[in-house]
Amino acid sequence: MSGQAVIALDGMGAERGPTVVLRGAEIALERHPGLRFIVFGNAQRLEPLLSKSVKLKGVVELRHTELAVSPEDKPSHVLRRGQRTSMRLAIDAVAAGEAAGVVSAGNTGALMVLSKFVFKTVPGIDRPAIAGFFPTLRGESVLLDLGANVECSANNLVQFAIMGAAFARTVLGMPRPTVGLVNVGEEELKGNETVRAAAQMLRNAALPLEFHGFIEGNDIPKGTTDVIVTDGFAGNIALKTAEGTAKLYSQFLREAFRRSIFSRLGLILASGALRTLKERVDPRLYNGGVLLGLNGITVKSHGGTDATGFGTAIGLAADMALGDIAGRIADDFRQFGGLLNPSGPRAAAMLS
Repeated sequence: MSGQAVIALDGMGAERGPTVVLRGAEIALERHPGLRFIVFGNAQRLEPLLSKSVKLKGVVELRHTELAVSPEDKPSHVLRRGQRTSMRLAIDAVAAGEAAGVVSAGNTGALMVLSKFVFKTVPGIDRPAIAGFFPTLRGESVLLDLGANVECSANNLVQFAIMGAAFARTVLGMPRPTVGLVNVGEEELKGNETVRAAAQMLRNAALPLEFHGFIEGNDIPKGTTDVIVTDGFAGNIALKTAEGTAKLYSQFLREAFRRSIFSRLGLILASGALRTLKERVDPRLYNGGVLLGLNGITVKSHGGTDATGFGTAIGLAADMALGDIAGRIADDFRQFGGLLNPSGPRAAAMLS
């Protein structure tokens, strides 16, 4: 997508410092020339960096604050006393209509609590979920929840499915995404009561998605479905396992190519293919966890990412803003939310 949007940036959240945030904004501008930014943070650190950037001249408004959320801060403490932090001010800018979305690489728990407190959840949604992209053999899939909700009800999982499908339609351009529910087997009798109840609701309800059924862990990298739904406990484990496996195989490759002079020669001959592989699985190009289900756009960047990764997160926020993801999710729940009340007559009829 291309178009104009203002994105609020937490200038102090990145582990590598504000240079990553501003350089990331430069990279995002290459894809979205119409972007503008409001950057919140310490002016003494940010102004010298901004003065050196030709690309950001005229597209950044700097708003000074000396306070920032640290990785060690408890979310409850930030909620009570962090009103003047760079993170909270960036979120408030979205709530005030000054920006279309917020991007931060700061404390995940604090970002979630503040976003939920300020934006509130969309009517019909019990809990927001963190969604992210996952590289697969077929391209990209959307995986949620990535850790916001360790324990989920069947209703929560169905809500995640609707939100994930809206996300896939908006950002990936899929008219009717396929949705899979992670389980320990594909058979209908497998799994606990929660996933079986969620599957039955997804099969019977006339929702704006195509329910594939149960999928297993090995279906995630295959790209069996466009949207992968699970609770935050399993989702976070799947994400971290994939990241660890990618690093493991990278190390194996480096060791193999260092083994002899012939293997080093092989490295030279295979350099082009290895470069393509690196670009295909580069985690920086999939950076950005989205808090779905809120009346506002929040994108959480990995704290330790570099400028390329932060630029990816900004681009994701821009795509969501220009595609009105919050409005689309709200519309879906206005239309289909009545199907998701376990105690309601329509849901009872579905499950009978």
